[in-house]
Amino acid sequence: MKANHLFLFTNDLRVDDNPALLNAIKSCDTLVCVYCLDPILFSPGHYSHQPIAAPRWQFLKESITALASALSQLGQQLLIHFESPKDTIPKMITEYDITAVYRSLQVGWNEQAYWQTLKRSYPYITFEEYASNTLWSLNELPFSLEDLPDIFSQFRKQVEKRTILTPYDRPAQLPKTPLHKREWSSHLPNVQNSPSQFKGGETAGYLHLHQYFASSAPSIYKETRNALDQWEHSTKFSPWLAQGCISVKRIYETLRTYEKVKGANDSTYWIFFELLWREYFQWYALKHGAKLFHFKGIKSRKPLTSFYPQRFKSWCEGTTAFPLVNACMKQLRATGYMSNRGRQIAASCLINELEIDWRYGADWFEQHLIDYDAASNWGNWQYLAGVGADPRGLRRFNIDKQTQTYDPQLVFIKRWQGNTHMLPTHRVDAADWPIE
Repeated sequence: MKANHLFLFTNDLRVDDNPALLNAIKSCDTLVCVYCLDPILFSPGHYSHQPIAAPRWQFLKESITALASALSQLGQQLLIHFESPKDTIPKMITEYDITAVYRSLQVGWNEQAYWQTLKRSYPYITFEEYASNTLWSLNELPFSLEDLPDIFSQFRKQVEKRTILTPYDRPAQLPKTPLHKREWSSHLPNVQNSPSQFKGGETAGYLHLHQYFASSAPSIYKETRNALDQWEHSTKFSPWLAQGCISVKRIYETLRTYEKVKGANDSTYWIFFELLWREYFQWYALKHGAKLFHFKGIKSRKPLTSFYPQRFKSWCEGTTAFPLVNACMKQLRATGYMSNRGRQIAASCLINELEIDWRYGADWFEQHLIDYDAASNWGNWQYLAGVGADPRGLRRFNIDKQTQTYDPQLVFIKRWQGNTHMLPTHRVDAADWPIE
């Protein structure tokens, strides 16, 4: 009997250091590579009327296209389906007599749910997933998933000295494909091209990685990481990490090489520290499942917030009474990116000043961020809302103080016109009637 394997690309849009792909090609007669572009991305979100925004879709489409090109160079083809995996995989199993299905480990609740459904529906087929997007696999952690600490600092102390395995090299070739040449489906959504410093794809991601570590920026990262706008002041790895265009282990390896050549300091450690934060949220999402999206988060108390349509609209459009927040939100809409400091300020404003349910903000970020990653996005929003991994509870940022500290000359605010079209917070009463 032939071994016909199917590999489902997800948020691992690369060939380099892809353990799941390497396992899929072992003892394989034919290989089908497929990517499912779920139509739900182009439908309104749960808490807003916005589908995936143009900058995010542009980066994603570039990444998929780059993957298709890389596979073609290795004698493979990428079959792209504009439907959910739970609908595509059964068709592929039947059409190509698939004997085993592989993918990278997905930590999202929905992604785990459809995978388990498929396994139950096809008990005679092998389903395997491997950790391709984390520094460690689950069995390499010093605790079980159920015992994952609820506080990041406890997690960090247990893992930061642990060995991180060397990343895998890219395969020299891939097994043959049973596919005939197929192009992108004609009904795939068009992308509204917008100027961006971020270009999707594995090649672009690794080019940025090497350019960053060829500079002196890593040695001063801790001093510059809170800047609101400058390209070189933060690593900017997150968009490529979110789509799996670059491997987190490859980033770690390059960081260690940099430290050996140019020296380690607090700044280079802080890059690793933030990779650990990302790592923590991946396992946090897998452990807590659907609770990642619950109003109460992983806590047992509800935030004292509600939903005010006019306030939320102002926050989304960048017309609140807070110029710094407005600038951040306009930057996000235009570019699909916002600095880490900006995200904290904007999230604090939505929760504390506008008193809005944090999930509306998390959903808005999901639609717009080119570096959207469910675990990091929703985990960070829970953290800020006081219903997540923060032992201190609700965090509130003094926006005036943040402005004085990070934009004292109002350069960022003026660039993104954060001080124009400002509206007062209280424009309607409790019954949503206009206040004169």
